[in-house]
Amino acid sequence: MLLKTPAIISAVVKERKIVSDLIEKESISGIISDNRFGVYSNKIPSVYITHQLNVLSGNTTRITSKIHQYLIKKFDVCWVPDVATKYNLSGELSNIKPNKIKTKYIGILSRFKYKEIPKKHTILVLLSGVEPQRTLFENKLIKELSNFKGNVLLVRGILNESKIKTPSNFTVVNYLLANELEKAILQSTLVIARSGYSTIMDLAVLNANVLFVPTPKQFEQEYLAKHLFLEYKIPFFTQDDFKFEDIKNFEAKGKFKKYTESFPLDLFYLFQSK
Repeated sequence: MLLKTPAIISAVVKERKIVSDLIEKESISGIISDNRFGVYSNKIPSVYITHQLNVLSGNTTRITSKIHQYLIKKFDVCWVPDVATKYNLSGELSNIKPNKIKTKYIGILSRFKYKEIPKKHTILVLLSGVEPQRTLFENKLIKELSNFKGNVLLVRGILNESKIKTPSNFTVVNYLLANELEKAILQSTLVIARSGYSTIMDLAVLNANVLFVPTPKQFEQEYLAKHLFLEYKIPFFTQDDFKFEDIKNFEAKGKFKKYTESFPLDLFYLFQSK
């Protein structure tokens, strides 16, 4: 992160210039910035949206968190995609004490909606993340589930058309569109996924049975998996420790609470931020 600091500063300067020009040309009334440090203005209401008031980075967590909080303070308000209750999804990531940042919890954000439909897949595997860990986990899953008696839908999370060899009980797709993914999750008895925050919100809204396997060395994913286990008893395993027995002996011990909060995407909240 330190090595990338000059590039980050350069990007912020460019963003500020682009934003300033857009405000003048397009008569912009307000800004919602999704984790873009330079997308704000002192002339109009500017909102920053993130669940990472604390940025987990191992030994440098204190430094990265302070830097992020300093940047957030340049905005009028920070919108946190979570609920302001003890049993939230982001845990300590969105909880700073004392909180000197103007914060508004806006509820769980997801493109999906829960509905009852018949189950079709015994296991849905949602792969994602950086290489080589995505491929390493894919290969391990194929090996560990080769003797599994149920059917497995494997969503590889890639855009290229490469093919892989899998057991006969596997159905493999490289990616799914939003409506297809929503249906696949609802049709699955068990979902195996990484514990990224966007994925967690989607699975929470769909009230899915989940087994999380965080990406190795991704401090946030590792923390979120542990947090959800402590709060909801949702099981997780490390990638190295994951075994077929974990699937064979799986029981839905924990469950997301049903999140019904909806977030009205209108400028009323933006102008109420001042």
